[in-house]
Amino acid sequence: MTMAAHDSSARWRTFLTEAKENQILLLLSKQAPPYLEIPFHELQAFDPEFADDVLEHPRQILDRGSQTLVEICRERGEDIDAVLRVGELPRDSKRPLREIGTADIERLRSVDAIITKISDLKPRLHIAVFTCEACGNTIEVSQKNERELVEPLRCPADSGCGGSKNSKDNPTRFNLVVNISRMVNNQWIEIQELPENVPSGAQPTRASVLVEGDQVNRHLPGERVVANVMPVVRSEVRRNRKTPMFDIIYHLISSEHESIPFNEIQISEEDRDEILEISRREDLMKLMQQSIAPSVFATGVMHYVKRSLALQLFGGVSRINPDRTRTRGDIHILLMGDPGVAKSQVLNYMSKLSPRGKLASGGGVSGAGLTAAAVRDAFGDGRFALEAGVLPLSDRGLAAIDEFDKISDEDRKVMHPAMEQQEIHVAKGGITATLPSRCSILAAANPKEGRFSKRGPNQSVMRSFNETGLPPPLASRFDIIWMIRDEVKVEDDERIARHILDMRTQGVSEFKIEEALDLDPTEGQVDQIFATAVDKTEHFTLEFLRKYIAYAKRNIHPDLDENARAEILSYYTNERQSYGRDDQMGESEVIPITARALEALIRLTEAHARMHLRDTASSEDARVALAVFRHWREESGIEDESELYSGVSASARTTNAIVRSIIRDICSEGDGTANLTEIYNRASVRKVPETTVDDVLSHLRMSGEVFSPRNDVYQFAR
Repeated sequence: MTMAAHDSSARWRTFLTEAKENQILLLLSKQAPPYLEIPFHELQAFDPEFADDVLEHPRQILDRGSQTLVEICRERGEDIDAVLRVGELPRDSKRPLREIGTADIERLRSVDAIITKISDLKPRLHIAVFTCEACGNTIEVSQKNERELVEPLRCPADSGCGGSKNSKDNPTRFNLVVNISRMVNNQWIEIQELPENVPSGAQPTRASVLVEGDQVNRHLPGERVVANVMPVVRSEVRRNRKTPMFDIIYHLISSEHESIPFNEIQISEEDRDEILEISRREDLMKLMQQSIAPSVFATGVMHYVKRSLALQLFGGVSRINPDRTRTRGDIHILLMGDPGVAKSQVLNYMSKLSPRGKLASGGGVSGAGLTAAAVRDAFGDGRFALEAGVLPLSDRGLAAIDEFDKISDEDRKVMHPAMEQQEIHVAKGGITATLPSRCSILAAANPKEGRFSKRGPNQSVMRSFNETGLPPPLASRFDIIWMIRDEVKVEDDERIARHILDMRTQGVSEFKIEEALDLDPTEGQVDQIFATAVDKTEHFTLEFLRKYIAYAKRNIHPDLDENARAEILSYYTNERQSYGRDDQMGESEVIPITARALEALIRLTEAHARMHLRDTASSEDARVALAVFRHWREESGIEDESELYSGVSASARTTNAIVRSIIRDICSEGDGTANLTEIYNRASVRKVPETTVDDVLSHLRMSGEVFSPRNDVYQFAR
């Protein structure tokens, strides 16, 4: 115990009356809550030596400070139970949660953490008042330890009693008087270290924090906070006996909430100037495109895939409408592809690049792992508590889900609301809650058969989508669906092989890096903006790109101007009008594009404007968005938007109707039956091949509309 703790009352008094006069007046007016926040740097500027002592002996000195504050209030005629809070601790007192140990006990430390669970409020005795049964004297005992109740040992001798619990001559008992004892609200919260700081292969460290007084109920699960805590030790109790091992419990002194998203990425002034300068470059889009997974060689459709992924990183603007509905700004992309087209590589890169990105693989994730699990026994009270899964944890970031087709059906249903409304409604284990999942989703799916079947010239991507075994309504939730084929092309194959061989030889042996025999190739890139790929093209470094994205998402929220609206509107109306006229049959109208696609276009336009750090999206942004969108629609050959919802293409619907009407005509002309040859003949006139007729007939028979009384004769079931 140093001198400082003894004369701390005087030092506090000087500091409070000189530097905090206004706040004290506010306290006395009872306008403000009964606590005084003191940023550490103010204390340090006022008295550096004393400030250091506060870090070393927080318990005694902060208690003295609160007592002094109460005394000052009393002297001015108000009895306020005020508390001192010291916050914004210096850098050198910050510790990773997993490293707090013996040296930090009873010191003031700050920890970056995520709050995972919260208990209910419980009152705890702060100062307990006991009465002696023998003489009725009252004794106050201050309760410091939250694990055991300290009772008085004997009645003070000056009261003329002097009895104690175990004495033979003068026995007495002490009764607790609850209504005059001082109680304080308490709450346990569990914190966990930030996911980005957990070493690979390790479990995140967790800790229980005791929150007192008016700080209760100010935290929510899933929040990121800087907790200023004082670690204390409590002896472990096994079978009612204390052991020499200790648990660390943290007392919360104060906490700072992370209010700004992405502020885990620090952007300095010079970074900002560099970002603004680069945003003016003509070839920004090309650079961005090359910076997405530069180790994956782009041929054919991969160029466009990377371009759409660059837009996904920036995302559109989420808006709240006056009628309280919300329109999402995040762009969802699905990559379907043959095995070996580097889908997982791209996903892995994107989850590292996006601030708060998470990667999950569909084979090993359950619905609870994606949304939230109800876990029993959070703080030993046996009730259920919620633990957030992948989607809520990547809130405001990106969730990359590999092997999307391997997720079980029940768990896939969870994805629908999570993608469109971007909220997850949980009702399990007696808990009903709504968790935000405002994240972009990048999913990758493989075909069930191992490879996608060869596509005809005008076959739609939905055919391939059906081959993945995913339900069609899920397709409409994605803004963009890419089909990446592994095709044999001589000129591409050689370039890809060269690229892979160059990449392999350029990397550094992992073993050498771990044994410090060689330099980590990523470390040289920390302060650079550009890096050069194997094929000598320039691209942004991962660090710089992260800063750029964080800056854009934090500061730029573009609106569409008239020209951009006009571009999108004309595309939408032209697409709606262009189909359906030349439909000779008149049986079925094709609806080529619906309002959902319109929203996707708006999001892509906003993302392009945001990438160029523009506050208004112009027709130029709309044109790029249309190019990306058109490309995947034409590449994918979707003729009718409803195909995205039902998986049945418009032409298939039309042929169904044609064959049906042919059978109906033949039946009405003759004896109510139709001969197969006659059906074939009439169908060929209307350009429907025999194989299609067979398909439709078997379909109609299965559904029970048509039956066959004898071979090759069909009639409608009455």
